[in-house]
Amino acid sequence: MKEFHFTSKDIDIISKVLDVEPVKRVDNYRFVLENKKENRKLSLEIYPDIPIGSEVGNLISIYTLNSHIQLHFCTGYVPSESLGEVIFIGENQGHVSGLIVERGAGCSMYANLDKQILSGDFTQMAPEVMLSGIALSVAEHLIPDTE
Repeated sequence: MKEFHFTSKDIDIISKVLDVEPVKRVDNYRFVLENKKENRKLSLEIYPDIPIGSEVGNLISIYTLNSHIQLHFCTGYVPSESLGEVIFIGENQGHVSGLIVERGAGCSMYANLDKQILSGDFTQMAPEVMLSGIALSVAEHLIPDTE
């Protein structure tokens, strides 16, 4: 697993992409995104370097009106101002999970993908698999080469 630590600079970058100021709490940063036009609201919490079981890592939590989603051991992120989204990545033993948070208070989760899908031939994949591979392929550079 790649070691990664969120810094105040990372929080500033995320804030800029999502166009919302975070609230600094004791152990996390909380961003509240609201899209009144589409009646969506989402809270993003970033917990840098907290105990998770017997280890210490980064925890990303998403709260919506209908769900609670977590990404344990976040190993990096990719901000995209042009798309208005931040992709949080977790990698473990060749498998990747990604949590995409959109400025418009949208969220997508892809879990336990074989990392080879990210650079595979998308034309040879089923549409359901291709979608996840394309969505997370921009974060491929964050995933260590273990081969």
